[in-house]
Amino acid sequence: MVTRLAIIDDDPLVRAGLRLILGADPAMQVVAEATDGDGAVDLVREHRPDVVLMDIRMPRVNGLVATERVVALPDPPRVIILTTFDADDMVLKALSVGASGFLLKDTPPERMLEDIRKVADGEPTLSPSVAAQVIAVATNRAELGRRESARAALDALTERERAVALDIGQGRTNAQIAGAHYLSVATVKAHVTRILEKLGATNRVQVAIIVHDADVD
Repeated sequence: MVTRLAIIDDDPLVRAGLRLILGADPAMQVVAEATDGDGAVDLVREHRPDVVLMDIRMPRVNGLVATERVVALPDPPRVIILTTFDADDMVLKALSVGASGFLLKDTPPERMLEDIRKVADGEPTLSPSVAAQVIAVATNRAELGRRESARAALDALTERERAVALDIGQGRTNAQIAGAHYLSVATVKAHVTRILEKLGATNRVQVAIIVHDADVD
């Protein structure tokens, strides 16, 4: 199965480099490109990519605004934020509105391809160190009302779903969760789907933020 990709970046050299990297994988196909976030919604509607690689800082309409618009569409693609700095505050905001993760533009090609495959399969692209940064910022910003809301959301989960959600909060993959609880990966994926629905989350990063906002064991 071929993963359909769209690239939205105002730098032609970046787009060309991404085309070369993605072209090395026969299971990936770049179906559309754009130089600005302004046309992101129309691009997605016309070409129906599975994954969008979105530059975070662009003129006119930046990647944060474009990401929010794209993930609000019916059956939206997954969005990976492209950035130069892993400490970019806009990355956290983009993750909060529904991006599935981010990639540094200088990520080695093999790692970039691997992370894009993970996103296409529903896994986040956050490394443990980056996940820790995102969670730390989210936790520092959490107020009492937000913590209570997060705890109430987790209370709506079954005991098994809660355990899986806590593992997601630790940045564990489906395979790691399956091994820890003696479950199949398919069963874990089913639990994750129900958790996303019950928590009103669009990706695992948002689940992790809810877990850490709740501050539970």
